[in-house]
Amino acid sequence: MPGILGILSKNTKHENKRNLDVMISSMMHEPFYTSGSYIYEKLGLYAGWVCHKRSFADCMPIFNEKKDLLLLFSGEDFSDKETINYLKRLGHEFDSSNAGYLIHLYEEDGEHFLHRLNGWFSGILVDLRKQKVILFNDRYGINRIYYHEGEEEFFFSSEAKSLLKVKPELREINPRTLGQFFTCDCVLNNDTLFPTVFLLPAGSSWEFRNGNCIKKAHYFKPGDWEAQETLPKETFYNTLQDTLLKILPRYFRSSQPIAISLTSGLDTRIIMASHNESPPALPCYTFTGIHRDTLDCIIAREVADACNQKHQAIPLGNDFCPDFPNLAEKTIYFSDGCHDVCGTHDIYYNIIARHVAPIRMTGKFGSEVLRDHSMFKTSQLPEMLFQPDFKPQLINAQKTFSTNKIDHRLSFAVFKEIPWHEYGRLAIEMTQLIIRTPYMDNDLVKLMYQSPQSLRSSIGISLKLIRDNKQPLEKIMTDRGTAGKHNYLISIFTRLFFYSLFKSEYIYLYQMPHFLSRIDSTLSRSNLNKLLIGRYQLGQYRMWFRDELSSYVREILLDKRSLNRPYLNKKSVEKIVYGHVNGNCSYLNAINKILTAELFHRLLIEDI
Repeated sequence: MPGILGILSKNTKHENKRNLDVMISSMMHEPFYTSGSYIYEKLGLYAGWVCHKRSFADCMPIFNEKKDLLLLFSGEDFSDKETINYLKRLGHEFDSSNAGYLIHLYEEDGEHFLHRLNGWFSGILVDLRKQKVILFNDRYGINRIYYHEGEEEFFFSSEAKSLLKVKPELREINPRTLGQFFTCDCVLNNDTLFPTVFLLPAGSSWEFRNGNCIKKAHYFKPGDWEAQETLPKETFYNTLQDTLLKILPRYFRSSQPIAISLTSGLDTRIIMASHNESPPALPCYTFTGIHRDTLDCIIAREVADACNQKHQAIPLGNDFCPDFPNLAEKTIYFSDGCHDVCGTHDIYYNIIARHVAPIRMTGKFGSEVLRDHSMFKTSQLPEMLFQPDFKPQLINAQKTFSTNKIDHRLSFAVFKEIPWHEYGRLAIEMTQLIIRTPYMDNDLVKLMYQSPQSLRSSIGISLKLIRDNKQPLEKIMTDRGTAGKHNYLISIFTRLFFYSLFKSEYIYLYQMPHFLSRIDSTLSRSNLNKLLIGRYQLGQYRMWFRDELSSYVREILLDKRSLNRPYLNKKSVEKIVYGHVNGNCSYLNAINKILTAELFHRLLIEDI
């Protein structure tokens, strides 16, 4: 994904400049990216950037009027218009449609300007007056900065691969964090899959002088919000309503077209209900299935119609499986191994969505912020898959996860689950589009810490927000049977019915018992299985790995390189692969994990 990168080093200019160029080129994934560099030898700074053309950050480098302050910025800021007006009243001149005003915030407020920033971002601030460099990121740590700290040099980048390109000695796997990947679907804390590459902690402000890091500070900590008092229910709801109406316009400010990826759920519906700004045109689209429109798409179309907006379905085309090897490699490489091969359809959909609009408004993380919803949990792969000496890493991963889970529930969601577990998909989406969601707005998240727990434990508050802002939208049922106008008994029956549909399809596609696999193989030959699927799930990887993609699975996982990985049991890998592709067993999760890990080895360790 686009971002910033750099080197703080006392090595020769020629060596640093060569490394900088390599780092930049390693992040230029698409023709609609633009890039540049900035070098200040006196401070040992060699920095660069990659961004979407015409995006908020496409104005680098940013100087103040005296040219003694410089900012390189990645991401977006959603400050109020009052902040921009404040700077204009002080006589500063800038283009308010991009990041140009941010350097003036530092000029007026010093390092306290970081407290004003609102969004997912990272940046490099160069203060030539004080001869210092500040490396910072957003308070959630979503706009990642990977770094490697040597004795006389400091490398950093929004993508780990750009560090690996110029530092071959970093290209090795950390068994401890690999165990976390197999157990938790991600790496925990500020670690990565590489032993000496780490993540800049969320809310950081690290200061450098003469190429050396002299202060590793935090401008924000979750405890700043956790200490707030809980509000009475009515007071909290009224404040929440006012806050949503206040912050939404921030996310619709843009010089580029915006479209919303509309779903059947409550989070995008709250946005549609609360967004009343002109002009009224807001293109809507929904990702849908390969055989039929999902319920998500059918219901989203109803929501769009109720709001007098145009809607289009973006289906998974018949070209997906033939192009899967190429798309899977992009998924692993672009995300630095943070997304898995069973998420390959994400890059497919977002490539197409870019043709609708370069900015994608979403309801991402609304359920985690508003409703105490979590999908972050551990999973267990077949024990036979691993060598005995690797199994302690899986046990330690479970313990590390449990230690993190005891945090404040909202803090766990916004400062751990989202930036760790959800980052991979987000990274892939952001390679193609500028992703926005109002649910991670600082004002909203801060307020949610004052919510009575009973409100976050149900969908009632979400339904009330929809009803109070656009009542017709509450009458449209979701794909899980919530909302809609029914009496109590019918509502209960409807929810149970739709939940049963969802659960049965989920089990069929992802958790098929081994003993049913042979029956399923027979059904698939007559295409009867298509009657059972396509209402909810977009991916059909269990069947694809058995049928259309079976040759690819065998080619990669039965290769000598794959079978000889030191943590895998060779015979068990063969048993799992043959059992699945022959239709005798169902090993989707295991194949997904070891295939992802193998591509990670090849693309980011060996063949880079």
